[in-house]
Amino acid sequence: MAHKIVVIEDEPDIANLLAFHLKSGGYDCFVARDGKKGLQLVQSERPDLVLLDLMLPGMSGTDVCKAVKGSPECAHIPIIMLTARGDEVDRILGFELGADDYVIKPFSPRELMLRIKTVLRRNVNILPKVAHWQREGLAADFEAYTLLVDGVDAHLTPTEFNLFGEFVRNEGKVLSREQLLSNAWGYEFEGYSRTVDTHVRRLRKKLGPYADWLETVRGIGYRMKRENQVD
Repeated sequence: MAHKIVVIEDEPDIANLLAFHLKSGGYDCFVARDGKKGLQLVQSERPDLVLLDLMLPGMSGTDVCKAVKGSPECAHIPIIMLTARGDEVDRILGFELGADDYVIKPFSPRELMLRIKTVLRRNVNILPKVAHWQREGLAADFEAYTLLVDGVDAHLTPTEFNLFGEFVRNEGKVLSREQLLSNAWGYEFEGYSRTVDTHVRRLRKKLGPYADWLETVRGIGYRMKRENQVD
């Protein structure tokens, strides 16, 4: 069955271009021209991925992102933001709200299709070999892509789960931002190490009382403390 993708883009030329390439790539595509209709489309279609323009009339892209990620039924749906080159503040806000990736306009259709495939491909080869992992109040199922924190689903996005899996796989080792970008995202970002910082901050928040297990190593990156290193 083809993956379903919802495109929320108000510029007709860009929306039509996206729809053409998505359909040519074998995806089922649904297009909305404003944020409110786009959110309704996401809620009704439950797509596999959302392409979301940040600069939308009426309901902004960041508000749509917040609504999608704040819904238990839709929070798992990955979002790729479409942004102008100067929209860094909105882009960082989008990551804070749970977006998984971004593409800068004007974009290469080939690059966009690569990003879509990468986000849709839950990169299980980077996850630990074991199917299940548990430490104190954290319990991860690497086949079902779920993490329980004291018995409650943390509702990690696919990117957050891959990031968590990378920490588990390298428990006790210091990982640079570049390593995390390459392994958890599957490709290089254009100099945005801040992307890692934003996702680690979100992951820590979802880990609740276990947030300090993810340790910042100043000037290098992050690591997950070994069990005997936790206070």
